[in-house]
Amino acid sequence: MTESIIVAGATGLIGNFLVRKLIADGRDEGLHLLMRKPVEKDYGAATIHVAPTEQWPEVIASIKAGRAVSCLGSTMKKAGSKEAFAAIDRDLVGTVGKAAKAVGARQFITVSSTMANAEASGFYLKVKGQAEQLLRAEDFNRLDIIRPGLLRGERSNDARLGESLAIIASPLLDRLLHGSLRRYRSIDAREVATAIANLLAEDKPGAHIHENDAIWKLAERETA
Repeated sequence: MTESIIVAGATGLIGNFLVRKLIADGRDEGLHLLMRKPVEKDYGAATIHVAPTEQWPEVIASIKAGRAVSCLGSTMKKAGSKEAFAAIDRDLVGTVGKAAKAVGARQFITVSSTMANAEASGFYLKVKGQAEQLLRAEDFNRLDIIRPGLLRGERSNDARLGESLAIIASPLLDRLLHGSLRRYRSIDAREVATAIANLLAEDKPGAHIHENDAIWKLAERETA
């Protein structure tokens, strides 16, 4: 019997690439996508669940997936306020994790950010770190925390000027980042998605943090 996988945030930059990758690999049977509104795309054999976020725990309870992935994420500008941003990047991520654990999910994968820290002085990194704390508290058999650097990739209906300018400058900036600073280099969202797809076959227990170098290594399995 095919193991069910839940993906929350399937319409975002990384989530979209992840779902495309799983479909291309023939892993869409048993794939469940949580969405707040319908999207006109072909998702193969995947099951689409469209519901307000407050109903997501009920939806997850009906799926009973063995693995779950959160690609949820916003920006302060798009969310509109610090409270709204935290409601998505911390609270909703934690809610999805809690619901997945309640139905017996063994593995949870979440996309966080490099330098995420619940004690950080910066609000963005603090919220990301708090989300990680919530997931650690659920004590999954396996927890994978993805901490990419600056994401490269074309976003649809989500223009981010500051991020776009940084991406333009990234080829030069990346050359200046060596050693432990490699974690801050830019990284293609497709590579992050490929790494997540490959992690969905892992069962070694524990909490695992994956920064740029680890993400690139996971993504390279495709050509190994």
